[in-house]
Amino acid sequence: QVQLVESGGGLVQAGGSLRLSCAASGRTFSSNAMGWFRQAPGNEREFVAGIKWLGATRYADSVKGRFTISRDNAKNTVTLQMNSLKPEDTAVYYCGSSGGSTWSAISNWSSYEYWGQGTQVTVSS
Repeated sequence: QVQLVESGGGLVQAGGSLRLSCAASGRTFSSNAMGWFRQAPGNEREFVAGIKWLGATRYADSVKGRFTISRDNAKNTVTLQMNSLKPEDTAVYYCGSSGGSTWSAISNWSSYEYWGQGTQVTVSS
């Protein structure tokens, strides 16, 4: 069993930055790919960024160049640095642990075995 706890959300003006963190406890997650997804009201949960256990990363086109995902396997943490935030980035952000190994799987929420409770990010215009 893995428990994931996100932190770092909040309210920020457009153009600002936020840093989300995800702390894992329980069974080690160092061999799992990790990902960040987001869900805005009325929308489906969408892939934001993913990172494999050796550090390879992938991003949704909408956040490429603005967001950076990283992980520290020794500390069991995953971080999402979000810069140049836009109002359309407003959503609840979820951290998850994927059972998949391909990017096709990692970018699909259905491959995820564990999720955090989510953290709200609100970007005002």
